[in-house]
Amino acid sequence: MDPVPRIEELREQIRFHNYRYHVLDDPVISDSAYDALYRELQELEAAHPELHTDDSPTQRVGGEARD
Repeated sequence: MDPVPRIEELREQIRFHNYRYHVLDDPVISDSAYDALYRELQELEAAHPELHTDDSPTQRVGGEARD
């Protein structure tokens, strides 16, 4: 099974949830659900290091500062 589509989907979902949480202060999923998405992405990136990118949410800390 090709991991690329799932990795891209997870990165997109995590970025969305980071924005909702850090910028809008309006999360739409629980912390545990977010953590599960994040862990899955970490595991896929570890299993496929050739798919690692510097802009992956796993390579960032926090989000954008709120006004």
